[in-house]
Amino acid sequence: MDKIVGRDIVIVGLQPWDTEIGSNCKNIALEFSKLNRVLYVNSPLDRITKLRGKGDGGVKKRIDILEHPEKNIENIADNLWVFYPDVVIESINWIKVNFIFDMLNRFNGNNISKSIKRAIKVLNFRDVILFNDNDIFRSFYLKEYLQPSLSIYYSRDYLLGVDYWKYHGKRLEPKLISKSDLCVANSSYLAAMCKKYNDASFDVGQGCEIDLFLNAENDSTPQELVNMPIPIVGYVGALQSLRLDIDTIGFIAQANPTWSIVLVGPEDEAFRESILHRMSNVYFLGSKMPDQLPGYINGFTVCINPQLVNEVTIGNYPRKIDEYLAVGKPVVATLTKAMDLFKSHCYLAESKEQYVSLIESAMKDDNANLHTQRKVFASTHTWENSVGAIYAAILSVINK
Repeated sequence: MDKIVGRDIVIVGLQPWDTEIGSNCKNIALEFSKLNRVLYVNSPLDRITKLRGKGDGGVKKRIDILEHPEKNIENIADNLWVFYPDVVIESINWIKVNFIFDMLNRFNGNNISKSIKRAIKVLNFRDVILFNDNDIFRSFYLKEYLQPSLSIYYSRDYLLGVDYWKYHGKRLEPKLISKSDLCVANSSYLAAMCKKYNDASFDVGQGCEIDLFLNAENDSTPQELVNMPIPIVGYVGALQSLRLDIDTIGFIAQANPTWSIVLVGPEDEAFRESILHRMSNVYFLGSKMPDQLPGYINGFTVCINPQLVNEVTIGNYPRKIDEYLAVGKPVVATLTKAMDLFKSHCYLAESKEQYVSLIESAMKDDNANLHTQRKVFASTHTWENSVGAIYAAILSVINK
């Protein structure tokens, strides 16, 4: 497969490098950097966050960098630098008058681009490729201001289903997709959405840190799971009420009081206040470091992904499914369009009642042969393969 080699790539997006959760964009940056030079641009501080978030460690670091801009470029790995923009942008999403929002958004974009240009100059980047990870607002004008040789929009989530993005996003994301040189998406659903506005739209799939999870059987069982009653039905990931069905999790726990329902990940307010915390067989274990997750998954009897079905989740690629399967575990997940890819290796539920019966089936059917099949399937979903598909999409556009 032909690849992009020796280019300078600037990545902008929504997830900062120091995020505590898994990040597609970080993985893509690392893969890009094997053959190219990469500048990963953290999102700049906005004025409200700067004022209100001074107790947050990440905000403190960014304020310190604003005061000491000589520290704003960090060399993370060979060919990979993380950049903290030395600007504060205006907080504007509350503004509902379109032309005022657009004027201030352009002002923000101009300031961000000037900051990025300073980093590009320091690193002597030339003829850059701009890769935008789902950043609809802040990066809307970067193609105009940075004048990259190629601009790429990466769709990995349907943001317009989230309140923050709805009002201006429905107007601006189609325009951003349209003016990008090409769009890549991590699911067929999102690629089809992009194709409505840009013919050069491609499904590039999704990667996973496969090796980390394939070797999970060598990890010792986390102490928190050692004395827990079995079977253990587990979930790993952010506990967000916009995406996960609290009622289904509660139903599973109530219907089977001898099962341990284990939830690993940070909670939003709805989860923290939910009835799940008053159920004796539901265990909240909090956030864990990424390299700890395979051990927890390996300690589960069955893994679940009890998604709600809504406009946010229906086309969302479920990265955690690859992680579960790479450990070899049986998986019960909600039936969505994106889950069609996994239907030969997962049990797909359409109701909370089905969740219970399918978890029982998953326990009954499980065997070593199925473990191997799941691992082999998950092994095809690597970041090398996904970024290879991005390279192929870039080359197809360049060649045209």
